[in-house]
Amino acid sequence: MKIAVQSQAFDLGAEVAAFSSGVAGAGAVVTFTGIVRPDGGLTGMEIEHYPGMTEAAIAGIVDQAMARWSLADALVIHRYGTLRPGESIMMVATAALHRGDAFTAAEYLMDYLKSRAPFWKKESRDGGATWVAAKASDEDALARW
Repeated sequence: MKIAVQSQAFDLGAEVAAFSSGVAGAGAVVTFTGIVRPDGGLTGMEIEHYPGMTEAAIAGIVDQAMARWSLADALVIHRYGTLRPGESIMMVATAALHRGDAFTAAEYLMDYLKSRAPFWKKESRDGGATWVAAKASDEDALARW
């Protein structure tokens, strides 16, 4: 299991290659990458977190996913700082013997990261900046687990 909360960009190809090469016995690797959307004139997004607390919270949910879906391994990378539209915010990778477990666990982790991981996001537009509020749709996605 690898958890990284970092300000620097990551190389998706290199991360997937390194992750995949280290999962002996897995029959499936699933990856997801979140990207800053250019919605409604968004010019940037500022992501804040509390070091230590954020990594521990993510590690706890990854431990749950690994046990629940018998994962061979999991990877979560989440960025903080100022990001621009088109930049990668985060990635999740899961490895399991069967694809169903890998897909389901990846979706579970993404839902958790979207609604419960301790990150605070502020969106900037030409007219100013606003903090991102929780969305009912994100809570609904998480509630199914």
